[in-house]
Amino acid sequence: MAPKDERVRDFLTTRRAKITPDMAGIPKGGGARRVPGLRREEVAMLSGVSADYYTRIEKGDLTGVSDEVLDALARALQLTEDESAYLYDLARTARRPSRARRQPKAAAGVPQQVQLLIDAMSATPVIALSRRLDVLASNALGRALFDMAFTSPTRRSSASPPNLASVVFLDPAAARFYDDLDDAAAACVRILRAQAGATPHDKQLIQLVGELSTRSTDFRSRWAAHDVGVHRAGRKTLHHEVGELVLGFEELTLDSSPSITLSAYIAEPASPTAERLQLLAAWAATTASAHP
Repeated sequence: MAPKDERVRDFLTTRRAKITPDMAGIPKGGGARRVPGLRREEVAMLSGVSADYYTRIEKGDLTGVSDEVLDALARALQLTEDESAYLYDLARTARRPSRARRQPKAAAGVPQQVQLLIDAMSATPVIALSRRLDVLASNALGRALFDMAFTSPTRRSSASPPNLASVVFLDPAAARFYDDLDDAAAACVRILRAQAGATPHDKQLIQLVGELSTRSTDFRSRWAAHDVGVHRAGRKTLHHEVGELVLGFEELTLDSSPSITLSAYIAEPASPTAERLQLLAAWAATTASAHP
């Protein structure tokens, strides 16, 4: 009997529940529906496969499932680009359980050239993140902006990097720092879920998810929703000692270091936030000179 993957079952079940007959262009028909979204046989019909075959897939068996069927499922369930990539990652694991998708070696820090690049962006707060949301490096302004993460009690030791997911879910100070803590929490979970699909055997990621699931009921319920996504750009409002900061952000990837993402935070020119970033830069310089 083929091995069943609970992640496949839960992911497809939660995606199916989100698609209504109206969204899929299916007549509702008479009688009450017992499921919140599509029925299995409706997904099968939309995907061009038999109901029995789709049922086997949804029960967690992706062995032998072709890319064409995966594409059809993604269309039927109206998956986003990130959700489709996650489904393909689950299928790769099913086909070759010991290997899954080849990923660059997880970074424990950043190369010197990358640190020089970050430091050169001195007018912009920048932090370097691992795929597990560890803060691997920063420039002076980025360190000052995320000072609460660097001093958070969730950090295991001064030698270990801060982890943004741990801060968001386990540090009470996060509720004061993030104007929209719900959005920050949702983003962390979507990113970690996507990474869990790409690197299912990452021991540090498994340990992180286990710790957060044990210590945070909020994380546990969000993790069970199987939402997937990558935070590439947007806006954040953060509350700092220098005042409220309304910042745009961009996630930058580097071909030379694909396991590292640079998060750069941008203020509108001549805005109150831009003025407060200048105050933050002065504070960061004073702190650096006092504690070299």
